[in-house]
Amino acid sequence: MKKYTYTEKKDTRSGFGDGLTELGRENPNVVALCADLTGSLKMNQFEKENPDRFFQIGIAEANMIGIAAGMTIGGKIPFTGTFANFSTGRVYDQIRQAVAYSGKNVKICASHAGLTLGEDGATHQILEDIGLMKMLPGMTVINPCDYNQTKAATKAIADLDGPVYLRFGRPSVPVFMNEPFIIGKAITLNEGTDVSIFATGHLVWEAILACEELEAKGISAEIINIHTIKPLDEKAILESANKTKCIVTAEEHMMNGGLGDSIAQLISRNNPMPIEYVAVDDSFGESGTPSELMEKYGLNAESIIKAAERAIARKA
Repeated sequence: MKKYTYTEKKDTRSGFGDGLTELGRENPNVVALCADLTGSLKMNQFEKENPDRFFQIGIAEANMIGIAAGMTIGGKIPFTGTFANFSTGRVYDQIRQAVAYSGKNVKICASHAGLTLGEDGATHQILEDIGLMKMLPGMTVINPCDYNQTKAATKAIADLDGPVYLRFGRPSVPVFMNEPFIIGKAITLNEGTDVSIFATGHLVWEAILACEELEAKGISAEIINIHTIKPLDEKAILESANKTKCIVTAEEHMMNGGLGDSIAQLISRNNPMPIEYVAVDDSFGESGTPSELMEKYGLNAESIIKAAERAIARKA
């Protein structure tokens, strides 16, 4: 298999912050709004360089979404920033009515997604956000896997006309992606013949680790990075699945409503085959370190390996 290495670990939220800062220098229409979490969202440098284009809304997330929607009418490209739980669950009605329904060009940027928020616990973690956002008509949903991809995605969405949900996180993870970022275009990280592993976000690196161990067992795994969950790269998924005849999906999200759900719908309409899911199964999170939580809820390379072996065993 292709070998992936890294020399540093960085949090994906810093990729967002650095991408936003570069956008501020390049595009005068880009504005940023934050709900009292400037440091956590790494928006400090944008604020420093563009004080007239940064708006601190305070702990008023619904108001932030409404203001952002209004700014688009004047040609601005607003990027909103807060925790994923507050970016979606707390303000879903405002997003649905003021942004999605009218197709407003708002970029909803959400940090601290999934379990890896860690010690703040279930009230601040969210595992339903991808499902919530992908169900909104016209909403693009992106979940990048490392610093480089998050930075590239942040810059790319500024050129996309329409609402976007960009999801990223707090923990430092390996920086290993150098491939060009194209919205809606999956990236094949390793070609294989026995099982297709479709991973997103923090689980992409875990899929790479799993692939190395599977290779040692004589199993050829194809790994595809699904950074854009909506619109889904149906062509890439079907081509891989039709080759390997079985699938594993891996995500830091609830099993219901996430990436696996989208792929299962696609496969069931085209060529039904065994699918195994690495995701949280109908449960809230809890307090703990990110690594402890990922292990407890089975979001790691070991779980991907077991899922791959189950999927292969189910092949006709």
